[in-house]
Amino acid sequence: MMRIRPLLLLCGLLAIGGTAARLQAESFNQVLAIGDQAPAWESLPGVDGQSHSLSDLKEKPVVVVVFTCASCPTAADYEERINALSRKYGGDLGTVAVVAICVNQVPEDQLPALTQRAKSMGFQFDYLYDESQKIAKAYGAVFTPEFYVLNRDRKVIYMGAMDDSTEPSKISRRYVEEAIAAAEAGLTPRTTEVVARGCLVRTNRDSRQASRSRPQGGSLLQIPRPSAPG
Repeated sequence: MMRIRPLLLLCGLLAIGGTAARLQAESFNQVLAIGDQAPAWESLPGVDGQSHSLSDLKEKPVVVVVFTCASCPTAADYEERINALSRKYGGDLGTVAVVAICVNQVPEDQLPALTQRAKSMGFQFDYLYDESQKIAKAYGAVFTPEFYVLNRDRKVIYMGAMDDSTEPSKISRRYVEEAIAAAEAGLTPRTTEVVARGCLVRTNRDSRQASRSRPQGGSLLQIPRPSAPG
C-alpha cells in the first residue's frame, strides 16, 4: 500500500496542475487578471490641454478605461457609444469616469489630431494620449477599442468588448454597463472577460510579438463567472 501512495500523490499533483493550466488559459489578457490592481497613469496630456492622472478620479466610484484611436474604423464606429456611455453615467455629478487613452503613433492618432477630433465630435469623456505606450502595455491592451472597468478599490472587474455586436441594432448584451452596475453594487459582474474586437493597438514590436498569442478580434468568446463580493 505504501508503494502506491507516491503514484497517487503524483497523479493528484498532475490533476491540480492541469486544472491550474486550464484556469490560466481562460484569460484572454496576457498581463492582467480579474481582481488585479489597475495600473495607474500619471500626467498624461489630454485633448483639453490639461494633464491627467488616475488619482485625479478618486471621488468616482467607478472608472471605465478604453484604449482606442481615430485611425481604426471599428474604434471610430464606437466613439458615439463611448460618448453616450459618458453622458449616461459620467459628468461632474455622475458616478463613473470614462477615460479614453490612445497610444498609437501615426499622425491621425497623435494629440493634435485627437484634439481636433474631440472638439468636432463633441466628446464628453477625457481623451488622453500616451506617446510612450507604457500604459497600454501595462494593461495588456491589444485591440481598439478595448475596455476595462475598475471598481472603487481600482481593481479590474471587467475587461474586453463593450458589447456583443458591432452593429448597434443587434446588441443584446452591454458588458461594460453590466460591469458598471456590478461595481456600484460592490459585486463582480456575471461576465468578466470578453475578447475585444477591432484593430490591433499599434505598439512597438516587442509588445506586438507578445500579442500574437491573443485571440483575434471579432470573436465573441466570453467567460461567465458567478457574482461574488468585489
